[in-house]
Amino acid sequence: MSIPETESPRATEAPSGLLSLQQIADQAFSRAAGAPLVTGNAVRILKDAAENFPVWLDAIRGAGRSVFFESYMIGDDPVGREFIQVLAERARAGVRVRLLYDWVGTQAPAALFTPLVHAGGEVRSFNPPRLDSPFGWLTRDHRKMIAVDGRIGFVTGLGVSARWRGNPARRLDAWRDTGIEIRGPAVADLELAFAQVWEATGSAIPDDDLTPSESIPPAGEVKLRVIASTPDSSGLFRLDHLIAAGARERLWLTDAYFVGLTPYVQALCAAARDGVDARLLVPSASDIPVISRLSRAGYRPLLESGVRIFEWNGSMLHAKTAVADDRWARIGSTNLSLASWLNNYELDVAVEDEGLAAQMAAMYEDDLARSTEIVLGRRRRLRAAPGAAPRRRRALSGSARRAAAGALSVGAAVGAAFTNRRVLGPAEANVLARVAVVLFVLVAVAIVWPRVLAFPIALVAAWLGVVMLLKARRLRRARRRTTRQAGGRSSAPHESR
Repeated sequence: MSIPETESPRATEAPSGLLSLQQIADQAFSRAAGAPLVTGNAVRILKDAAENFPVWLDAIRGAGRSVFFESYMIGDDPVGREFIQVLAERARAGVRVRLLYDWVGTQAPAALFTPLVHAGGEVRSFNPPRLDSPFGWLTRDHRKMIAVDGRIGFVTGLGVSARWRGNPARRLDAWRDTGIEIRGPAVADLELAFAQVWEATGSAIPDDDLTPSESIPPAGEVKLRVIASTPDSSGLFRLDHLIAAGARERLWLTDAYFVGLTPYVQALCAAARDGVDARLLVPSASDIPVISRLSRAGYRPLLESGVRIFEWNGSMLHAKTAVADDRWARIGSTNLSLASWLNNYELDVAVEDEGLAAQMAAMYEDDLARSTEIVLGRRRRLRAAPGAAPRRRRALSGSARRAAAGALSVGAAVGAAFTNRRVLGPAEANVLARVAVVLFVLVAVAIVWPRVLAFPIALVAAWLGVVMLLKARRLRRARRRTTRQAGGRSSAPHESR
């Protein structure tokens, strides 16, 4: 963003003792994101699988000490197997290889990871279903990152799957996605982010296996923040609000599964009404069709406020990026949706650098050349802009791997219908109609065959009751241990001084 730079620490001190604009902005960004600004880095934008996959593999092949590999999706396909093979080769060479994948996102057999385990690597699955946590499966590890030897790291939106390469035989283009390569002290923050989720799945990584930031020499002059979001932390949600409020000239957003929450939609509308060139690029065809319908349901207030909306004409747009003014850019795994902002583990990089922002802006303009702008017609209906290329309406196959996101989106529509906290869009009428039909069917079943409905309700209630009792028992045991330990310390003889 267009924040004035200071030339020296002395120049930041105002005569009145107040903080400078630059210091205030840095403090606000740090507190909102929960991430400090790290200097001395070199970065490179990587576009699509054609640029990302080869660079990742080269970095892993060059590993001499450690590899931290985290991905929401690892496919049981040629791409996934190639990465497992390369990781296994480094593990056999004595490199400490740790791989973390999400149980929902990676629907692959355990045999996929067997070569890496046999080679000495460690593999963990994040948050598999548990009987004592009925709704715990909704929290997912949606991060995608790699860190090698503390010298190079990657943060991206790409999964490790052949679908990102496309399928020419079926006339499917490669998926459009964006990642970033990082060298410099910020790689230590990537390792810490990985260690955070690794510890959530079992024993922690020893401190000696992590690279201290002070031991990593500067690699460039780029300033950035590694934003490691956790469930309910809403760090990136707050930062996105702050950026929308502070943008002066432009705010260009790309998102794969846009289902904007009311506060953020209002922030975008306010920016557009204030003269900011606000744009949103989303896919026209999605692997989760319900998300496309919910996205379109939210177009109207944005368009009426002056936000320009474009739909990608390729097979699938999966990138999650933002560019604000001429200085700030964001790349990572977080979608502009409830699930990503508040429910998942996510990882993004916010860069404050004019050169990178210019590259991101140029790439955004190239993407718009392959997109169709959506406008409001005379009857206030959504339509393509005059002279625009026809939109691709064929939806890709549905994905059970992101069922949680779809469930949360449907829940948002139903919640809005009951609370009247926001205006529902036309596309959400279909969602609500289907929910109504399901409810009427349940009513009919309850009247005609009450036992059919009573049995599953009783079973679920019994399950929840057992879960609550088990958790209460664990908490009581933990309290007793704490009490005994405290009692033991208090009864110990005091040493004279």
